[in-house]
Amino acid sequence: MSKGGLPHHFRTKQALLVGLIDEWFGRYDAMVESLLEPEDTPGRWTRAHIRATFTPDELWSHPSVVTALLGVPELQQRLDVAAARWRRQTDSDGLHPQRADLISRALDGVTLADLLWRGQESPQGRAQTRDLLLKLTEQTGPLV
Repeated sequence: MSKGGLPHHFRTKQALLVGLIDEWFGRYDAMVESLLEPEDTPGRWTRAHIRATFTPDELWSHPSVVTALLGVPELQQRLDVAAARWRRQTDSDGLHPQRADLISRALDGVTLADLLWRGQESPQGRAQTRDLLLKLTEQTGPLV
């Protein structure tokens, strides 16, 4: 998009930032869909979300973009809608609710850590966390 086309599509800075939010959520959803296993097995949505969460996304790697997005009132509303959609996917995935809840909360923590402390965790540490979460999807029963 050209510099002149930007104001044509986004009348305000706020509209541009809302567009960025919608773009990121759309990209995340597309990534989750692309990572779904073909067979209908318990935990497939959860595994796709785990893999998508651990796939780097350049939009969120810039602290100035994240800071700008945090100031957008529509962010919380859009985040609530997206989070509810993602939660429905993982809650209906065939895993025990305890298991699904723990994994969802861990993914929230990973995402927050990525936003606040990008690059401070070793690639090996990230891979270990991802693999541990994936391992939790191999069984469907309660954790305790």
